Amino acid sequence: MPAAGKAFDRALKTAPNDPELWVDIARLRYRGGEQKQALMASRKALALGPRNPAALLLSAQLVRDAQGNAAALPLFERGLEAAPNDPDLLADYAATLGELGRATDMLAVVRRFAAAAPGDRRALYLQAVLAARAGNHDLARSLLQRSGDLDREMPAAILLLALVDLDNGNPAVAAQGFDRLLSLQPDNVRVQALLARALAVAGNDRELIARFAGTADDRYTALLVGRAYENLGDRAKAAPFLDRALRDPLPAHLAALPPAASLEVTTLRGTADGPNTVALVRGLIAARRTRDARAKAEEWLKRHPGSGEAMALAGDAALAARDPRGALRCYRAAAAVRRPWPLTKRMAAALEASGKSASAEALVTAQLAGEPSNAEAAMMLSRRLAARGERKRAELLKAHAAAHGG
Repeated sequence: MPAAGKAFDRALKTAPNDPELWVDIARLRYRGGEQKQALMASRKALALGPRNPAALLLSAQLVRDAQGNAAALPLFERGLEAAPNDPDLLADYAATLGELGRATDMLAVVRRFAAAAPGDRRALYLQAVLAARAGNHDLARSLLQRSGDLDREMPAAILLLALVDLDNGNPAVAAQGFDRLLSLQPDNVRVQALLARALAVAGNDRELIARFAGTADDRYTALLVGRAYENLGDRAKAAPFLDRALRDPLPAHLAALPPAASLEVTTLRGTADGPNTVALVRGLIAARRTRDARAKAEEWLKRHPGSGEAMALAGDAALAARDPRGALRCYRAAAAVRRPWPLTKRMAAALEASGKSASAEALVTAQLAGEPSNAEAAMMLSRRLAARGERKRAELLKAHAAAHGG
């Protein structure tokens, strides 16, 4: 990375007004954890090339990260006016339309993409997504298999193929896919639940118990573990898991994720890099040493002031230390770079703790508008509306969540 930075510095001396050079600089800075500086470089690129496809693509991607899918569409459309057959613009535009639930429009763009770049495997993946969402699992599998090794290289494609296998009556094969993805993303709680379901459907009760009995904190996984014990004839061990599964649903709340390694190990590793810093701060929060957690997170942020991840980590430490206003300052700075759903949830919790319930609701509502398939956001709003007596709207949102896998 430092060598690449020096090479770009030399290039700037000879081509300071090249928009695509500024695009490359922005992407390097983003990958290097300097997201604020990346935003500035992307704005420079767009100012130098307001019709440059690469500059418009980058700006659309950054706007989508921070402001949501709908906000990015005009930038994609401007880019395609300048370069109607640009494969990268077509691929991202199609995916963004899909996330907004505009399947018909997505299909039209995917067809344009396939015609413009017949050898591009992303077109097959996007078509597979559309087929899977329409319930045509055989077609989705066929398209993924035609994409070469994409279903082994790309996390989203691994997930899609495993879901297709699970829905198509091949749970053992699906479990292998979820397991492979979990090895890449060990903290992905949705994939953990999907793996537990695949093992349960496949009848692998002993493996299900071995993997999830010690971590079955959510009601669904607890239900699966309890049923697995019942299948093995051990009702005594099944009982506490089934009791946990059948308890009244608790209101939505945040909980500290357990660290992947012991605090002794993470303390020895220190703050050498981002993953080690996250592990250390999580360990300190879990040990209720919130002052130390905050100090380490703020130290990391000072070393990487342009990093959205560092801002979010400092916000987590502040929230754990019961300083919601301090957490909000950090979360808002992080959200200006990128605002995924997990960050929105933490921001909403910090707003609630600051006495700003209406702002929390508006934030989740905006997230759902940009991600109509977000079942968790729909249920969060449904519970809120039901609590204040707006039963009709609450039921509509509940039905929407159920239709999207909630």
